Amino acid sequence: MRAWWVGQPGPIDSMPLVWGERPDPVPAPGELLVRVHMCGVCRTDLHLAEGDLMPRRPNVIPGHEAVGTVLEAGEGCKRFGPGDRVGVAWLGKSCGSCRYCLRGDENLCISPTFTGWDRDGGYAERLTVAEDFAYAIPPVFTDEQAAPLLCSGIIGYCALKRAAVPQGGRLGIYGFGGSAHLTAQIARHQGASVYVMTRSASARSLARELGAVFVGGPYDSPPDPLDSAILFAPVGELVPAALQALDRGGTLAVAGIHLSDIPALNYQRDLFNERQLLSVTANTREDGDEFLALAAEIPLAPTTTIYPMAAADKALKDLSIDRITGSAVLDMLR
Repeated sequence: MRAWWVGQPGPIDSMPLVWGERPDPVPAPGELLVRVHMCGVCRTDLHLAEGDLMPRRPNVIPGHEAVGTVLEAGEGCKRFGPGDRVGVAWLGKSCGSCRYCLRGDENLCISPTFTGWDRDGGYAERLTVAEDFAYAIPPVFTDEQAAPLLCSGIIGYCALKRAAVPQGGRLGIYGFGGSAHLTAQIARHQGASVYVMTRSASARSLARELGAVFVGGPYDSPPDPLDSAILFAPVGELVPAALQALDRGGTLAVAGIHLSDIPALNYQRDLFNERQLLSVTANTREDGDEFLALAAEIPLAPTTTIYPMAAADKALKDLSIDRITGSAVLDMLR
């Protein structure tokens, strides 16, 4: 099969992704073999290629927003069969037996497996996925629309829950890419007013189209105190600015898996009056199911830019320089 994999991690201009042929994967018992149709391009893939997240094994195939059809179901599979459409997301497996899994927090599992980091992901014509960690895709979404939902959407939803926006509250969003533009739609659906701070002119335009009441630069102060905020940009220097924009009792949730260093915080200025700073770590399958049901109900309208499979390296380059508005998606059938 044709695939991309991470060779020598480094700056995206150093061509860390390698394009070539790999053996077709074989599903183990309890696994599905999936023909990938579309795969979203996530900033985590860029972090992996550039070495901000070091690959967990050599020559790993990135990609964890994959949508396709089941070609073969391994022994013991019961939920899906050949021809079924499925989604493959970031969380590839959890142990099911540690104290976090047993209390329902499998996103905090002490020995998890992640798609496109520990096991080969969706930048390939085929992949395998544990059947228990595959998602049924709501029929309202095309493959192109569904792909970014599987990480950008789910993680944004988790971040929104962590941010604890009160009913009718004011939500600040820092950075406005694939995850943020979906999260803004959910927040508005739930009655929040959305304030967007981002550096990209095209992203600011999209934010206005999606109903943001204020749109400014990343370090601009919103005109009203925020009840909650989510930091999507992987820029630690924005943490103090976001905290200072919060009202008393406000919460800032950091949505990314990677963040540059956070400057020293001043307790009185940045945290006092019960402001909170929280992180977001992966998601549970329950989170994913909740989100996909809500996304179909709204329904969410992802803004996407399509790249052919052979242009995955260009898609990551464009992502690194803010050339993509919304989400990039690889068409794995061309």
